[in-house]
Amino acid sequence: MAVSWSGQELRAFHKVLDGLGTLDYPVEVVPLGDDISTAFGARSTRRPDIVMLPQPGLVPRHLGDLEPMPDDLAPLGQARLWKDLLTHDGTTYGVPFKTAHKSAVWYRPSVFEQVGVQPPRLWSEWLTLNRTLTQAGITPLSLAAGDGWVLTDFLENVLLGIAPSVYVDLAAATDPRPSRQPQFAAALRLLGSMWSAPGVLAGGVKESLVQQFPDALIEVFGHRRAAMVLASDFAEPVVRSFAADPKDIGLFTFPPMSPGAAAPVVVGGDVMVLPKPTRDDARDLVRRLSAPDAPDPWIKEGGFLVDGRVSGYSPELTRLAVQLTKPGEQLQFDLSDQLGRLGDINGLWRVLTDFLIQVGGRGGDVPGAVDDAIDELRRVEES
Repeated sequence: MAVSWSGQELRAFHKVLDGLGTLDYPVEVVPLGDDISTAFGARSTRRPDIVMLPQPGLVPRHLGDLEPMPDDLAPLGQARLWKDLLTHDGTTYGVPFKTAHKSAVWYRPSVFEQVGVQPPRLWSEWLTLNRTLTQAGITPLSLAAGDGWVLTDFLENVLLGIAPSVYVDLAAATDPRPSRQPQFAAALRLLGSMWSAPGVLAGGVKESLVQQFPDALIEVFGHRRAAMVLASDFAEPVVRSFAADPKDIGLFTFPPMSPGAAAPVVVGGDVMVLPKPTRDDARDLVRRLSAPDAPDPWIKEGGFLVDGRVSGYSPELTRLAVQLTKPGEQLQFDLSDQLGRLGDINGLWRVLTDFLIQVGGRGGDVPGAVDDAIDELRRVEES
């Protein structure tokens, strides 16, 4: 079974497997990290029987490599949000295992209390909050720019907040062209307004660029060199492991971009798929992992959400789980995951990294950087 997890997440998954009881077949877990797409290589000598895809948006790109899910599991892939990605022409090719809330911001309440501020209810309040912290000598943000998906998560939240219909159209397009959408440039300008503020980033751009997401969390909760960090629900175990004060952990979700607008909620997840040809053992393992109580050992560890389930979590994750089930919330799947090569490490990840370098923490030329980013994106689209 190929997975993308490592470290604490991989250990937690092994506890899930241990909780399944005695199996009639051996299970080997192969962590492939960001290279998990290689699991579909036709010439691979170690082709996995199951792939736990961290990007559900990859499923439509690999339909030719996948077996349909058994009939008894197929309804699990037809739930709200998942159906468009996992079901094609009435056939289900994947079932969700883990859901991710990608609009969560972890912070230290003691810092907010120190300067007399509350979590922002609007994007404009967030900018004001950052200025207040900076003026008080506190660095507002820790940014894990070493992980390109953190940068795309930030942009996707802004774009979903200001132009949900454009977001949805880009996700559904067979040949998406974000560079042609004025709202995409507008989202970049808004993002630049935050990232360019002097002193906003812990360690400046230089350290942000080499910082992976666990390091960014430690910067806030361990070293206390920043007040907050955008990080999904799965950051919870790292936050609790490194928090200098276990009571000094707060969480808010990405605020609406304007009064009356819905708050954006970007959703991710890990889905189980069966590469061709499949075997009964693989079907059996997927079936066991799909049982409602199968992920309980990981839920106990923290940092795990199940689609549609709102109980059994910490108070912070319960809030996130409830938001994922509320009617009328502006929920959409991760956009970069659905843009094909445009959204990957050589596309949007690199464009946003260059954008951050150009504007980050220096009050730089945001309009010029936006123009450069759109030009670069256009080159990727046309290549």
